[in-house]
Amino acid sequence: MKVEIWSDIACPWCYIGKRRFEEALADFPGKEQVEVVYRPYQLVPDAPTTASPHRAWLAERYGPQSVAMDARVAELGLAEGIAYDFDAALHANTFLGHRLLHLAESEYGPEVQGRLKEALLKAHFTDGVDVGDRAALVDVAVAVGLDRERVTAYLAGDEGTAEVHAQLAEGRELGISAVPTFVFEGKWAVQGGQDAGTFRKVLDQVAAEIGERRPAPVQVAPAGEACADGSCAV
Repeated sequence: MKVEIWSDIACPWCYIGKRRFEEALADFPGKEQVEVVYRPYQLVPDAPTTASPHRAWLAERYGPQSVAMDARVAELGLAEGIAYDFDAALHANTFLGHRLLHLAESEYGPEVQGRLKEALLKAHFTDGVDVGDRAALVDVAVAVGLDRERVTAYLAGDEGTAEVHAQLAEGRELGISAVPTFVFEGKWAVQGGQDAGTFRKVLDQVAAEIGERRPAPVQVAPAGEACADGSCAV
């Protein structure tokens, strides 16, 4: 079974959704046969290449309610083992990070790409790292096993740029307008940070559909909380 997860590095619900899906997958009997790949999505594609404080950016966009928005996500994150630090977080363009994730998948495989995705989310939301900075991205990549020289050269050029743009376009063609969106076997989509129980049901249903070779769509719960166009459900 192949699961493609369309998400952004700067998406708090993508982090929560990742953890919840992993919880469901860990309890799934066929987990060894499940391939998980991360696909790019940019909530704010026109974000400047120079980072700025997350709090200031969010306040400018949403006003005083932005503090409550962050507080609610931070509280929910704690239940998933995520330590959000929105005071330290930086608003940054995530395109370079998506290029790096493409490199990890294409040259190291999905497992390493998954470790890199986790590391990038932690760097952005917990450690206050500028995930739009090349030097910072190199350090994050090396920490999960990528070669420093290769990553440095890769980010210094334009390798992976066309491929990431193509994947972003593919996401639009699929109708993905909010993240995280989990696409199972290229046929069934589940949107939002669903609870682990829902993800487990979907895994079971897709496995049954594959085994029975029937085209009937999987019935899933309504979309969970997600982020779209630079905003997140609160």
